[in-house]
Amino acid sequence: MRKLFSFNMITLDGLFEGANHNIHWHNVDAEFNEFAIAQLNEIGTLLFGRVTYQMMASYWPTSEAVKNDPVVADLMNRMPKIVVSKTMATAEWNNTKLIRGQSADEISKLKKQSGHDLAIFGSANLMSTLMGMDLIDEHRVMVNPVILGAGTPLFQTKDKFNLRLLGTRPFGNGNVLLCYESNRK
Repeated sequence: MRKLFSFNMITLDGLFEGANHNIHWHNVDAEFNEFAIAQLNEIGTLLFGRVTYQMMASYWPTSEAVKNDPVVADLMNRMPKIVVSKTMATAEWNNTKLIRGQSADEISKLKKQSGHDLAIFGSANLMSTLMGMDLIDEHRVMVNPVILGAGTPLFQTKDKFNLRLLGTRPFGNGNVLLCYESNRK
């Protein structure tokens, strides 16, 4: 059985994006890039909500992405992807499957398959929905040493979720990775 984990970068004030989906505050460097590559190599399928999918699909297949970050671009472009959307008619990014509407059954089936883990990047709305369905096994939250003051909070649920700390990892640039197991069940 595969695990489903979420990975998000957040500000110290708990935001995963600034106004207008701004993520230019992401604190990335060579150490982060090594972490990102190692994490991508653990993943069998990426899951996205519509907005994150469209942002990722507009960047990773470009020549700029390939030039700036060839290894990550190659992994992102080759990896199987699923976008969950009620409004999209097609998903054009390489190796992408579109799930329209209710995603719980599809994702439960994916988790029961063998292979590498499933991961949600960004996609706070989808993440909150799947949390409410008890489908997320782990949350990986990379806290960046910045306070934006305004933006979109990562956790958009009204329910209480108890999490169990699995580990932490400080980065030289001030980021701190926090890994939590979902403990709602």
